[in-house]
Amino acid sequence: MLKPMLVGGAAAALLAMPLSPSAAAHGFDSPPPGKIVIDLVNVNGSGCPAGTAAVSVAPDNTAFTVTYSSYMAQVGVGARPTDFRKNCQLDLDVHVPQGFTYAVAEADYRGFGHLENGASGLERANYYFQGMQPTAYSQHPFGGPMDDDWQTTDTTDVGSLVFAPCGEERNFNINTELRVSAGSSDPTTTTSFLSMDSTDGSINTIYHFAWKQCPAQ
Repeated sequence: MLKPMLVGGAAAALLAMPLSPSAAAHGFDSPPPGKIVIDLVNVNGSGCPAGTAAVSVAPDNTAFTVTYSSYMAQVGVGARPTDFRKNCQLDLDVHVPQGFTYAVAEADYRGFGHLENGASGLERANYYFQGMQPTAYSQHPFGGPMDDDWQTTDTTDVGSLVFAPCGEERNFNINTELRVSAGSSDPTTTTSFLSMDSTDGSINTIYHFAWKQCPAQ
């Protein structure tokens, strides 16, 4: 299960990183050679209308990044009643070299937030392979006053990584959500919002991968 870790401020932005030494010590393989291709099979949700989400894979196969151009939850002046909550469901087809499988070991989320004094926000996410049980949501709260870049990170203990079954086609699903509450701030004169720019996953959401070689058939 991915566990939340919160980092605030623009200086916290991270680049996609190779597999950590702790993961390597537990017998995980280096990223496989060859090209990793990730197709966005389906994109649903108020936070990612058609054409506003895109995915790219790091050249060293350690991670992939999803970028958004219209993912923002807001309350107050100029906001519609339904804008307090935005969500996005991504259905990803990850094509990996034969003989390898992967897990998502870490996911980074970042964006910008403006929360008035008394307002609050929330970013949360969960993950699952097609046909398997979703993880519990990892949640990251924010409190006003706030006017800054933000980043959150979900990490998975090495012993808890869930790998795609070897030899099977299982799409990887990511569900994310942003919420904003006016709280004690005055929504008739102010606006509070949270926006998401990107999610990175590592096969180290950036999304970071952990790799394993499948046993010989």
